[in-house]
Amino acid sequence: MNDISFIQAALAVLFLPLFGFTVTLFFGKRFSKMYLFEVAIISIALAISIYLLFMKLVYFTDAKFVAQIPWINMGDMPGFGKMVIDLGIMIDNVTVIMLFVVCLISALVHYFSIAYMKGDKRYNRYFAYLGIFTFSMLGIVFAHNMLMIYIFWELVGLSSYLLIGFWYEKKSASDASKKAFLVNRVGDIGMLAGILLLFTTYHTFTFDVIFEQIKAGQLPFNSGFWMTVTGILLFCGAIGKSAQFPLHVWLPDAMEGPTPVSALIHAATMVAAGVYLTLRIFPLLTGDALLFIAIIGALSAFIPATIALTQNDIKKVLAYSTISQLGYMTMAIGVGAYSYAFFHLVTHAFFKAGLFLGSGSVIHAMHHEQDIQQMGGLKNKLPITYYTILMYSLAISGIPLTSGFLSKDGILASAYAFGGLTGHQIFAYTGFLVALMTAFYMFRLVFLTFHGEPRNQHKYDHAHESPALMTAPLITLAILSVFAFYTANPFDAGKGWVMSSWIKTPGSVVPEVLRYPFMVEKKTESAENAHEAAIPEQQVNIVHSEEYTEAMHHAHLPAMLLSLLVALAGIGTAYLFYMKKVVDVDKLTSKIKPLYLFSLNKWYFDELYAATFVAFTMGVSKVLAWFDSYIVDGIVNGSASITKYLSNASNLFDKYVVDGLVNFMAIFSGFLGIFVRKFQTGKVQTYIVMVAFSLIVLLFIFI
Repeated sequence: MNDISFIQAALAVLFLPLFGFTVTLFFGKRFSKMYLFEVAIISIALAISIYLLFMKLVYFTDAKFVAQIPWINMGDMPGFGKMVIDLGIMIDNVTVIMLFVVCLISALVHYFSIAYMKGDKRYNRYFAYLGIFTFSMLGIVFAHNMLMIYIFWELVGLSSYLLIGFWYEKKSASDASKKAFLVNRVGDIGMLAGILLLFTTYHTFTFDVIFEQIKAGQLPFNSGFWMTVTGILLFCGAIGKSAQFPLHVWLPDAMEGPTPVSALIHAATMVAAGVYLTLRIFPLLTGDALLFIAIIGALSAFIPATIALTQNDIKKVLAYSTISQLGYMTMAIGVGAYSYAFFHLVTHAFFKAGLFLGSGSVIHAMHHEQDIQQMGGLKNKLPITYYTILMYSLAISGIPLTSGFLSKDGILASAYAFGGLTGHQIFAYTGFLVALMTAFYMFRLVFLTFHGEPRNQHKYDHAHESPALMTAPLITLAILSVFAFYTANPFDAGKGWVMSSWIKTPGSVVPEVLRYPFMVEKKTESAENAHEAAIPEQQVNIVHSEEYTEAMHHAHLPAMLLSLLVALAGIGTAYLFYMKKVVDVDKLTSKIKPLYLFSLNKWYFDELYAATFVAFTMGVSKVLAWFDSYIVDGIVNGSASITKYLSNASNLFDKYVVDGLVNFMAIFSGFLGIFVRKFQTGKVQTYIVMVAFSLIVLLFIFI
């Protein structure tokens, strides 16, 4: 397989979902089975993505494919030189792994939806929307420049708006789609500002060209401060799209969309786009920008975890869990653990997509009941759903022999080592505390849903296992949540394929004075190590200093043991609370009612935003409406009234003065005519007498 055929196959994966969307949308009303075409299209895309994944990681491990064409030629611009904007795709190891993840989750959601959405009046349109969403996300994955990422970024926003508000007849669904769209725009404004800063400085949007110019010492406004600002502004897009604090409020409301959509948007694709963007811009992030990212990640991991502890809607629990896990990834990037962040993105995509689809299976069996307080005892009714959700819950809790243990172990060890070197131990403390809460709230969900006595006997009696089209994706994702898919060593993520050879941390390009002390580029002094010497320059690893490497080595075992301890503590506490009932949960919550209500009401973020930003916006809108009604319209209406008054005055002047003079002259002329006419008798004798009389008068006057 040569470079051209590899790129052609990649382009086929990109445009197949768009083709499926177009055909399904236009012919969906004519052919009731049109959704099968979209399902077939995404299945083909998945097959090609698996082929590309195998070929790239086995035969082209260290290669990087780039294909681009000129799109907009601006010519020579004064002060900027020749400016050309390109369209192109970039394929490296991160691309093909993310490509596989997106296509797999999308395909499984398609299969699951065939049964879950059966009977919906807009069945074909739903599948068409899945197609345009998949195309948009794949565009972000393939993009080789910031402008293309921004274009597909907004397309993802559009398609998520359509999917979240798919049942737009429900006011809650239409409100949720608007909320998601508007909150994301807030973050996108910052992202756009960052992109414009890059373009103003480097006159291009292409990553590699920008990185080379930064490496050569060119910074925005020749300032390290502005380099930091640029990185933070670009990260604002990730704050919105990945629902990070403080723009996290849209994601729980987005559960109003169909449950398979939750799996697609909130597991591996839309929310992962923000983390993926941050990974792509990682080389230009300064130490201060990374510290800001780590802080946002820690807050985004901690706050939603505390909220998930008390939620009773099964999808809301998973929504806040998603925000928390995305915070984990973001925090990992902030502490320099690039590879572990991406590793957790992959593992989280599988077990969280499984959790959402599993919740969909439960909701389907319980006739659209989502309150876990109304469930219970479903283990025997839904055995496949139960054991797969149990597997996902073990993975997200970080229990050994699961994928989640590998990736979380790496993140926690990195945070622990980072704290030891910089003094910022808060990130490690946050990570372990969140791991404890994650294990607790996930097994609270498992115990209340599947164990104990049924709390709604009627719905329990009618519950049954979901059809094979719904359980097959659950089994597939459960298999992908086992450690063996990633490494032969279930206790060391560092030996995993993701960590050891396929994912290289890209070298930082900012000046060393702007980096963390341990972020220095690896220098290959000789070709003695053939593997290292074969790595292209753009794939050079950020090998942390010997001090940091040593800290990581020492942090690995205590972090692993402590993460296992807190996970078991969380599961054990949930078991004692909800299975053994050694603690009366109702009495406990009444004793800590303020804290309980604080968590149950989501830290009152919605109320806070409603009272501040929303109220301010509405207030400004009312002021502007008043200004428009009374000032702008007042000026317009006043001008109209004055013009009307002047017109009336002009009319009166024209009617009585101008027309009066004209009419007077006419009347006067007529009067003169009548008077003079008396002297025109036509008799010569009369005229002779009048001439004689006139002469006498003249003689009398002058003589």
